[in-house]
Amino acid sequence: MLRPKIPTMPAPTGHTAPPAVVEPTGAIPAAQTPPAPVALAPSRPVVQLTPGTVIALVGGGTAVVLVVGAVLVSMLLAVAITGASVAVCAVVLRSLLASDAKRR
Repeated sequence: MLRPKIPTMPAPTGHTAPPAVVEPTGAIPAAQTPPAPVALAPSRPVVQLTPGTVIALVGGGTAVVLVVGAVLVSMLLAVAITGASVAVCAVVLRSLLASDAKRR
């Protein structure tokens, strides 16, 4: 009655490459191994520090230290203020409960 229609896979379009053929290679005996290549000098350029870049690095490092220090001090201050307010609330509640107990 009601049968679901299963879609068919469409054929690939465009240029397709034929499958690559892998040819077996023989093992090279230990006596015929090619010599190891000589290590070349690294192709990366050497970083040269000029007075301007040194000043920029020192300034950037100082800025990072100041920002991280400000964040840590503000977090410590927030914890200290929270602790002090909780202590004040505890003292007020204790005095209220003690005065209520004396009235009875």
